[in-house]
Amino acid sequence: MKKRIILAGLLASIMLLSACNTGNKNSGNNPSEAASNATSNAASNEASSEASSEAPKEPITLTLFDKNVGDPFTNPVAKEITDRTGVFIEIQQPTGNPDEKLNLMLVSGDLPDIALIDRREATMNKYIAGGAFIPLNDLIDQYAPNIKARYGDVLSKSVYEDGKNYYLNNWYGLDPNPNWAINMRMDILEEFGYGERAKAGDSFTQEEFLDLLRKFKAKYPDVDGKPSIPMTVNAEHMPTIIGSFKAMYGMKTYYEKDGRLEFIVRDPRYLEMIKYINNLYTEGLLDREWGINKAQNYAQKTASGRVFATAGGVVNEANTAFRAELGEDTNHLFYAFKVTAPGVDPQKTTYGPRSSLGWDGVGITVANKHPVETIKFLDFLASEEGQYLLMWGKEGENWTMENGVHVPKKEALDAMSADWAGFSKTTGARKWTWMIRNGLGEDGTAYDLIFGYHKDNVNQHALKSMEGSSWDTALYDDLGPKAGSPDALSEQKIKDIIDNSFSAMVYAKSQDEIDGMYKKMIAELDANSAVKIEDIYTANYKVRMDLYNSAESK
Repeated sequence: MKKRIILAGLLASIMLLSACNTGNKNSGNNPSEAASNATSNAASNEASSEASSEAPKEPITLTLFDKNVGDPFTNPVAKEITDRTGVFIEIQQPTGNPDEKLNLMLVSGDLPDIALIDRREATMNKYIAGGAFIPLNDLIDQYAPNIKARYGDVLSKSVYEDGKNYYLNNWYGLDPNPNWAINMRMDILEEFGYGERAKAGDSFTQEEFLDLLRKFKAKYPDVDGKPSIPMTVNAEHMPTIIGSFKAMYGMKTYYEKDGRLEFIVRDPRYLEMIKYINNLYTEGLLDREWGINKAQNYAQKTASGRVFATAGGVVNEANTAFRAELGEDTNHLFYAFKVTAPGVDPQKTTYGPRSSLGWDGVGITVANKHPVETIKFLDFLASEEGQYLLMWGKEGENWTMENGVHVPKKEALDAMSADWAGFSKTTGARKWTWMIRNGLGEDGTAYDLIFGYHKDNVNQHALKSMEGSSWDTALYDDLGPKAGSPDALSEQKIKDIIDNSFSAMVYAKSQDEIDGMYKKMIAELDANSAVKIEDIYTANYKVRMDLYNSAESK
């Protein structure tokens, strides 16, 4: 049942809550006032809940808006959570657009007790600025030891402009799984004498990679009557492709110089990168259709046997086709590797951009009459024990503990492989993904049983070959001008100039021509207020770092 905030004749603590919500006039733009109200509310509940580890005899019911899942909270995992925490969850989920429903609830004041919101959307800031979420800092300090210990500096990176935390990140922490790479076929690497290094997951220099592409073209000018393609890419994922080349040079989101954040094209290494890609193109080593390849064309080419290398994520379609044709143990598969620019340490490459702040935020609303019980509930879910319950299901049913290690049962793995959606619905494993931490548990097993436990040989190899290339984008995210502002329009125009110039420079007929095109691009950026936009990036970054450092020092 949804909690309604009413405006008269209630106990003092409820009146405080009412003030928070009706204060789309009084507190709608004052999260600090919501903080005071939440503290009072938590205190009034403390006497009844007593910060003990024992769950109440009678479960309390909390409403939770989940933008992802609308199933009833009745599966085995849900029942175990209720038994362990004394909390039963009534799930709310829209049939249409989640943000539209969330905005409607915010305007009407018809709020759930807990809301899971995409933290990257404007809706999250609306809930915080509108006073709909209570601050969590005092609750975490008093009642949530697991959250405090396991979230670490994620909490500091997630503070609002007033220095307080209003939500708990979901799918937080750096994902250890590889992101981007230069993918090369293992059978060709073995044929050209690189088999031992390739199997060990060693990195390759740009010159070695160039040599391999040339050798492939020379030895296999045609495959099955069609011209070979030493390297191709999927043009539908161009940011990923450009990012993979930037990763060779260790480039990140911005070029940092003298305390300023500037557009990455100002980095001298960017011009080096363009000339390298252009060299691949002019020698006929890069697919002539690299800039227009659609996903279907890309899949057909990589699965044809005509391609040696590509950039981006794992080449799933081609590898699946090769296994179907040649057997599961075939070496005719694309594997992930680091390729490094001159002078770049393989450990300083940036193939794995990830945000440690995750996808969603889980917040407690001002409508919640049980903030202490709620934070304890969330603390259990965030714990090591809670994570395995959520993601693996119940002990004894889906898995057992053997010598301190979580071991899934064979029948669970078989059921999961046959129909993971059905397995999840029946057992509850991975049905509720709240407060999830990326990575591995304390025993080294993946929290994500369904998608993390079983890895094929390509993905196992990538864990080794791409190790050390992940980096946290969190402090660089969303530093630009406010959406819809004149500066935002200037920023978009600058990005369009950069994108168009990238393609044009790759297609250039000579390196000298590239130099001229690059200078023209920089002049166009400056003519479109690039310095002003960089000033905004720098100022916003400074504010963010000040907030982060202040939160870390507390």
